[in-house]
Amino acid sequence: MMRTTNRRNKINFLVKGLIATVLPISLVTFETQAADSNIFVQCPKDTGTELHPGANNPGIKCMHLAAGDGMVHMADDNQKEQYIFSFAALPEPPAGIEINSIEYAGWVMEEGMLAANAPAPTIVIDEGDELFLSMTNVGMVMRPDLFDPHTIHWHGFPQAAPIFDGIPDASVSVNMAASMTYYYKANDAGTYMYHCHVEAAEHMQMGMLGSLYVLPRQNKLPDGTALGTHIHSNPDAGFNDDSQVGDKYAFNDGDGSTLYDVDYPMQIGSFDPDFHDASLNVQPLPFAGMRDTYFLLNGRGYPDTVDTDTLYTADPLSGALRPSQPVSSLITAAPGDRILLRISNLNVTNIYTLGLSGLTMEVIGLDARILRDGTGSNMYYKTNSLTLGGGQSADVIIQAPATPGTYFLYTKNLDQLANNTENFGGMMTEIRIQ
Repeated sequence: MMRTTNRRNKINFLVKGLIATVLPISLVTFETQAADSNIFVQCPKDTGTELHPGANNPGIKCMHLAAGDGMVHMADDNQKEQYIFSFAALPEPPAGIEINSIEYAGWVMEEGMLAANAPAPTIVIDEGDELFLSMTNVGMVMRPDLFDPHTIHWHGFPQAAPIFDGIPDASVSVNMAASMTYYYKANDAGTYMYHCHVEAAEHMQMGMLGSLYVLPRQNKLPDGTALGTHIHSNPDAGFNDDSQVGDKYAFNDGDGSTLYDVDYPMQIGSFDPDFHDASLNVQPLPFAGMRDTYFLLNGRGYPDTVDTDTLYTADPLSGALRPSQPVSSLITAAPGDRILLRISNLNVTNIYTLGLSGLTMEVIGLDARILRDGTGSNMYYKTNSLTLGGGQSADVIIQAPATPGTYFLYTKNLDQLANNTENFGGMMTEIRIQ
């Protein structure tokens, strides 16, 4: 009972601060929805106005993230949970709670506290979309002495306005009990990532990392549309130069060469348990000695990587179960499918190498750009291993064999096939052709 009361008291305190200190910033102006509240999530679809020229356009995408702390599940038997900072996706509010009302502010705080996910929620939009990405800093429940601000930095976004770029030197940070809406116009397809850029080495080590990718316009072509006379167009290569409804491509390739059947985000990551423990226990943070010993794909170590269920951890205050790692790393496909892996690495400590045994990866894109030279010729290449440093991404296609079987995607740094002190785990998952 005491824990529940303490949680409610902190929420009440933060909601008062949220109402008093929110900094609303947006590319467009909206009418106030509630005179007595400034939480102000800025989404044209929610305002009911036509102040934005595309308010009823399906190309307007809105998402609301809470930034705070939480716990995640590790795959070893010695230390089941790790303390993290990260983001959580807020669902639609319950019926009867009006967007931007005082009740909405309280619901955001209640829903967002201790809800951090690893990795941060995956964001998927279409090329040409306008993304209104709201973020509320709900504070650190387990570290009430911390008043860390947060930002969202879309890593690699080529047209970022400084105010929405999330780099504190040139932008603004979102203080605790405040909200901000970021605006992006997605003009380039590809695999990106996002993270908090405040005290980046700390906040990224603590887990404020997420996958983000933009789907190409080529996916929306009507049946029979010729993809063009690209220099690489070659019937002998097996590519279909006529698009069909339902076809999915990694890029606007013009020749069908990036066609795929199934795709999976695959975020490379790792944790230093001593650093996370020091943060939880209010100790000096060991930056100079940072050494990761949990090696992860989508926030999980093997065998948790092949668990298709959402992983949950207990709320340290209420005991209620909260989703902590919703993204499985299990890759499944039918015989003959083309599998697209959207691989990203935002690690602050290591360069990692992922490899395959028995299958080949064709690298078609790096850092959200299709691999082509200045003349427009494809420069795709085939490999059994791929090395990425922090801040890099790669799009690779794996051709599934014609017969069922199980294959392994794993780090070639064999000492990283471990969950802290336990071997035979870590950065590994399965590709099941079935």
